[in-house]
Amino acid sequence: MPSLKDVKNKIFGVRKTKQITKAMNMVASAKLRGAQARIERFRSYADKFHAMLRDLAAKADNAAHPLLDVRPEPKATLIVLATSDRGLCGGFNASLIARGLDVAREAKAKGKKVSFICVGKKGRDAIRKSGFPLQTSYVDVLGDFDFALAAAIGKEVISEYTNGNADEVVLVYGRFETVARQETTVLPLLPVRSEQADAAGGAAFAEYVYEPDVVTLLGVLLPRFVNVQIHRSLLDTAASENAARMMAMDNATRNCDEMTQSLTLLYNKTRQASITSELIDIVGGAEALQ
Repeated sequence: MPSLKDVKNKIFGVRKTKQITKAMNMVASAKLRGAQARIERFRSYADKFHAMLRDLAAKADNAAHPLLDVRPEPKATLIVLATSDRGLCGGFNASLIARGLDVAREAKAKGKKVSFICVGKKGRDAIRKSGFPLQTSYVDVLGDFDFALAAAIGKEVISEYTNGNADEVVLVYGRFETVARQETTVLPLLPVRSEQADAAGGAAFAEYVYEPDVVTLLGVLLPRFVNVQIHRSLLDTAASENAARMMAMDNATRNCDEMTQSLTLLYNKTRQASITSELIDIVGGAEALQ
């Protein structure tokens, strides 16, 4: 049985840990409110944008813009993997990394060349160890970012696709549903298909009148569509990260309470055993003197 001092030190350590996890829970909760507000505001814009692009893409053929060009036999896949920069958020990063690697292995099994663009330290470090080529990484950016980050990633993605270095581009990110639920999502980004815009929009069909012509508008809107999709995935990932961390720290705080109760019970048992042992020694000594 451990000594009283050892048990007391363990109780002290667990209480200190509880203070840390409780503070981290409060910080994650405060960050989540801001991140959740951002993604909820942006979704309204993104849904309307997707609905309009769906109608626009349906009026044009694949030759109208390079981003609509569906290559019959894709030979190279570019995966954009969005994770967090920090841990302590449960299995959030692990599930995203595992899904990204699954997509990579499936593509490699079909004879495709695979490369990654990683947003977040956790994804970058995992891909470096996986053996798959890491093309570009963006770290320490999800704490505070704007549309310029998505535009920079989108510019690189579009360049790789139009230059023929990538025949298809896939987004892997965490979609924020609720505080208790974050979905690991795989979204084909390029080539842009009219049915893809339909699925992304989710709005009722509407008829639009366009000026100038459809081809000219596609030249402006399709690159922005890519940037909007990337920005939406980053906002979703940022909100999902904070929600996952808040839940993980809440569970850790409850575990600390349970461990403290268990250790307190052990402390009392150890103290009682020590008192009983001393009484036995006293009684035994008294009987020996008699």
